[in-house]
Amino acid sequence: MSGRLNGKVALITGAASGIGAACARSFAAEGAKVVVTDVQADKGKAVAAEVGGRFIAHDVSDEAQWAAAIAETLGAHGRLDVLVNNAGVFIPQTIEDSTLEVWNKVLGINLTGVMLGCKHGVKAMKANPGGPTGSIVNVSSITGFIGLASAAAYTASKGGVRLLTKSVAVHGARTYRTIRCNSLHPGTIDTPMNQAAFEASGDPEGMRAMFDGMQPIGRMASAEEMAACALFLASDESSFMTGAELLADGGWLAAAGPL
Repeated sequence: MSGRLNGKVALITGAASGIGAACARSFAAEGAKVVVTDVQADKGKAVAAEVGGRFIAHDVSDEAQWAAAIAETLGAHGRLDVLVNNAGVFIPQTIEDSTLEVWNKVLGINLTGVMLGCKHGVKAMKANPGGPTGSIVNVSSITGFIGLASAAAYTASKGGVRLLTKSVAVHGARTYRTIRCNSLHPGTIDTPMNQAAFEASGDPEGMRAMFDGMQPIGRMASAEEMAACALFLASDESSFMTGAELLADGGWLAAAGPL
């Protein structure tokens, strides 16, 4: 590894599994001090131990827990350089089937959780020793661009993340110059969340084949491939990027395929 994050402190939400865990491993390998947060304590602690980092139990929809997580990070490391807002949930409901309970839960985690992360992350980054600096990576989705009929709340939340990112980016650029915010838009990823959905379908191999075939590239992405994209946005290699959308979907949107 080349030490692309040497000397940087990174907080990654939803890092007990999937893309978040892959980010934790990748960032640590590139020299970052990693803070793993999640509601899944046992898995989160295991990832933190693996990467030599710190685990914080953290419900991203709770502002008090955000304040506590940032305070603990600053207490341990004295700064925050990278924030990856990755925590999220997927609960399929069409607009006709949508319940207010599910809508509020999905928006609370996927969108409000990102807003709170950006709010408290920017506050920490502007106070970094040596002056304001930092990179925020908000994990959205291809559904930040197009509608998924079976998941109204999820689509709304990811579209919200896409545009929230731009607001945060403009604020960070105009006010501090060196605090950046970009969004990452994965296509279908081979993660434990999707595997659980495959198993629940009653035909896991058939479902996997269907999802592989949705992307022109012919397969789902790995969590590690998404972590490589997040690493680029977190590192100084993307220092002139802010408010940008990094689309990593295997050509799905280029082909205008159905969702």
